[in-house]
Amino acid sequence: MTDLSLAAARTIVDTALATARSRGLKPLAVIVYDARGSLKCVQVEDGASLRRAEIALAKANGALALGLGSRAIAKRAEEQPHFVAAVSHVVGPAALVPVPGGVLIREGERVVGAVGVSGDTSDNDEICAVAGIEAAGLRADTGA
Repeated sequence: MTDLSLAAARTIVDTALATARSRGLKPLAVIVYDARGSLKCVQVEDGASLRRAEIALAKANGALALGLGSRAIAKRAEEQPHFVAAVSHVVGPAALVPVPGGVLIREGERVVGAVGVSGDTSDNDEICAVAGIEAAGLRADTGA
């Protein structure tokens, strides 16, 4: 695979949502971007709270912007708060949320996209993103 296909993006979203339902999680928003930051697929479940899609977007966008899963960005925000605050200004308002749930999609070592999930706890969001990525036959990079 040279680029993230729409079929792979749909698999990621469908599996992330199925994982959430099987675990009894709160309604989610799931966003998939390709490596250049183009939106490939988005779904927001019925009952998801307001702005969940924007939060998912910012988790994925932050991962792409820094080349790190958002778990690593969260750690960096604790260790270097001024740096993460500055990056937030550079990438734009509402374009970086430094908590788990933004996961890079890798094929081998190459980044082919990112997933953002929001709606439940950040750890549960990340679990759903990883399940989706793995179901598509790709490698998840959470930044752990």
